[in-house]
Amino acid sequence: MSLQGLHFPSRPPFPPSAAPRASRPLNFPAYSRASRRLQLPSCPARGRHHRPLPDYNSRRAPRGLRLASAAGSASRDSRRGSRGCGRAGVPPPSPSPNRLLPPLPRRIWGTPPSKKTPNMEEVDKILIHSLRQAGTPVPPEAQSVRDFSPELVVEAAVRCLRAIRPALGAPLSPLLPPGISARFRLASDLAAACQELGFGGDVGYQTFLYSSEHDTRRLLLFLVEKLPRDESERGAEPPGKSGVLLRAIGARIREQLGIPWVPPACRTPQLQRLQGTGHLYPFTTCPLVLPQSGGPPELQEYFGGAAPPVPAQPPLSTRTPPALLETHAAQLSARHDWEAEWGGPGLASRLPPQEYVGRKRLRARLRALEPLRQVCPPRPQGPPPGPLDSTWLQEAFGTGGAGGALPKGSRFTRTQHLTHEQDPQILLQQIQVAAETLHPSKSSEEDAGARQASEEAALEETLARLEAEIEGCRGEVRDAQLSLTQVEAEVRQGRLTLGAREDALRLKARAVELLPDAQNNMAKLQLVVEASSRRIVSLVGQWERHRGPLLAEYRHLRALRDSAQLESSRRLSEIRALHERSRSAADEARRKEELYKQLVAELEALPRDISRAVYTQRILEIVGNIRKQKEEISKILVDTRALQKEINSLVGKLERTFSVTDELLFKNCAQLIQTIEDTGTIQREIRDLEEQIEGETSAKPPASLDRILSDCRALREENALLAAQARHT
Repeated sequence: MSLQGLHFPSRPPFPPSAAPRASRPLNFPAYSRASRRLQLPSCPARGRHHRPLPDYNSRRAPRGLRLASAAGSASRDSRRGSRGCGRAGVPPPSPSPNRLLPPLPRRIWGTPPSKKTPNMEEVDKILIHSLRQAGTPVPPEAQSVRDFSPELVVEAAVRCLRAIRPALGAPLSPLLPPGISARFRLASDLAAACQELGFGGDVGYQTFLYSSEHDTRRLLLFLVEKLPRDESERGAEPPGKSGVLLRAIGARIREQLGIPWVPPACRTPQLQRLQGTGHLYPFTTCPLVLPQSGGPPELQEYFGGAAPPVPAQPPLSTRTPPALLETHAAQLSARHDWEAEWGGPGLASRLPPQEYVGRKRLRARLRALEPLRQVCPPRPQGPPPGPLDSTWLQEAFGTGGAGGALPKGSRFTRTQHLTHEQDPQILLQQIQVAAETLHPSKSSEEDAGARQASEEAALEETLARLEAEIEGCRGEVRDAQLSLTQVEAEVRQGRLTLGAREDALRLKARAVELLPDAQNNMAKLQLVVEASSRRIVSLVGQWERHRGPLLAEYRHLRALRDSAQLESSRRLSEIRALHERSRSAADEARRKEELYKQLVAELEALPRDISRAVYTQRILEIVGNIRKQKEEISKILVDTRALQKEINSLVGKLERTFSVTDELLFKNCAQLIQTIEDTGTIQREIRDLEEQIEGETSAKPPASLDRILSDCRALREENALLAAQARHT
């Protein structure tokens, strides 16, 4: 039995003044057959519906109402163990985050230390049952943790460690060795293993060898909580329908593995159905036509009426699951590829998705047509990127016009005819050889082998000749390309030289025309030069006047462009982050949906035969206990207020008496008052120490003390024996 289902609330599930309603979830411990008689603690912790208790340690209060301080309670808990619950006890924090059993309450004065509360007895019974299920042989006479011996505690801890983490508990022995030093080493190793598992309390060798009931219970509860569940861990399985499917497959495989294998000749019809392969089908797929949201109206009309449903499209019903799996895998792959591409170069291109897909399709089409354009002759007319018509393809591959249809023959002959233009005689010879191959005569095998050898030799000769011709043509093409490049460079250089010479010739012809009247022409030329200089100066001034505004506008536009680029980059990063958040949100939504479905399935699988009246009765008992505790707390508060008033009045009367005495005696009584207060403090501490001594005396320490003394004597004997052996050697 596992303790995973026992959740003890640390505070009441609802206020005492509010009754449970149908619409309010009830927070009560799970109910099982092993815990039908389980009683809840009668001293719940202070929750949000309880007022904090006043501090009774500041002034002297009656012994039955005085509470220990937090530090004193914590120190006494480690020495005295559990003393039961008082009327207003506050339990300490749980040793683990997921508390499955009620923690031990703090020590409260006025509770008999030897009395064991009923809830702890039930907890011990459940704990013992869990240890027995873990493989610990707990004897029948051990009815509680108080009856556990050190040997039983060590064995239980080791077996729990082996069940929780085999690598951690494998080196440890479940049996206490006879030697004292070996016992100390084993107990220290156990304490280190428990600390490695995350035990938050104080643990050492004394926890296993000389432990108290409280420490033993805390440690064993921690180990039992860490035990793996009986059923397989569901955390490794995916939630939802996939997890249900995997569990069903695992159950079917375990069922089939449980059946012994029988040879095929000895199988009965039932075993033949279970272990045979007649019910298996091959994984054969077929294409499916799925409805699409977009498209022309005719296509939508087809999908709406004439299109067959998806299960009816495969020719056989056994091909439906493989076809669906293949289609689903293709859709997932396409979706992942599109998300990866759009998240990288797609967003960087800053284009809409439709335009980006169109440009990508056009680039792929051009890349596919480029090899055909390189191999085929150029088209006489028509746009270069347009579609390829059938006439041009037939002409390109030699199948149209006078070429006729391709001859029927081997694959090599067809490829050769499609690639190169052949001689008609060779083509006729190949056609004859192919006809003879298609219609073989009834000659002997030697003639067939000779014909095949001659055909292979002819084909090899043709192949060698064609390869030589191809290499020669390629060399000629390379030489022609080099010559063409050189000629084009020479033509360009000649054109440049010719242009320069024409300019020089025009300049010299103009100078020759001006030579007869050189003086006048030089004066006119000087005037033209001066006018040109003045015009250049004016143009420079105009350019400077226009250049300033244009330069400012250019700088402004460049700043706007930079800001626009920064804004676009920021928005692009925001879009990418938004895509990531949307993707993570979608994944989280899918995961939560699967988890919700799994929880619904588990809820439906839970048993429905538990009576509601049992839970109602338990809730009413809890409410009654809370009401009683509230009444007792109210009485304590009333008594406290009365005592506080009385103390205040006595203090005031004492102060007035001191002032009157001071006036009468004319002496300073401060030292006497301090002495009296110190005396009262010492008396109060003496009473506290007496009560602590009584508690320590009633905690029955002689048992552990006797064990410690016996172990000490045994250790001394071992030391003496070892010393004697050392002297003899």
